[in-house]
Amino acid sequence: MFNILVVEDDQELRELFCTVLRENGYHPLEAGDGAAALEVLDKEYIDLIISDIMMPNIDGYTLIRELREANYMMPILMITAKDSASDKQACFRAGIDDYMVKPIDVNEMIWRVEALLRRSKIISERKLKLGDTVFDYDSLTVSSSHQQEEILPQKEFYLIYKLASSPNRIFTRRQLMDEIWGMDTDTDTHTLDVHINRLRERFRNNPDFEIVTVRGLGYKVVRK
Repeated sequence: MFNILVVEDDQELRELFCTVLRENGYHPLEAGDGAAALEVLDKEYIDLIISDIMMPNIDGYTLIRELREANYMMPILMITAKDSASDKQACFRAGIDDYMVKPIDVNEMIWRVEALLRRSKIISERKLKLGDTVFDYDSLTVSSSHQQEEILPQKEFYLIYKLASSPNRIFTRRQLMDEIWGMDTDTDTHTLDVHINRLRERFRNNPDFEIVTVRGLGYKVVRK
């Protein structure tokens, strides 16, 4: 059973989140602010954190930065009333994985928790499989019974691994550039298109997946 830490100073909302998580097979733990969350983390193994931003003692921004600096790599879902682009940017730069604006649909919260845990498992195992094709993060290789194992250049591997980790999900060009080349890169998005074309050429005969362009948005991997 996954341990999920809910960090929220609104007791009624915190109890609601915990009840919904419990009903969906998770083991929720509670903290009223960032300081209490750190105390829980000292005693318990946590698989995922759901956190508010505005809290007493230690707020959400500070909590996330401290966790990431201490190499806590569990997924973090931020649920907050703050909905401006600058607030979201600050959270993602601090190290969160997903963001929801209150009031929320608790069913959507569960779907996002499931997706984050699934992605986290992929990252921790550092291997990904689509059909018969295996992507090995540590060796930067892609292999299958119908294609000889191939070592990819680092950027190409990270790009295909990112796309393949969430089949059918559209990643914008900006998301992919920020993830693979870094948020402060001066690299032109044309470089991304060049890498995508190289990947398409490498895997044009792969029967398990293909890379699809979503006009005006970005790219996605789909299963064949």
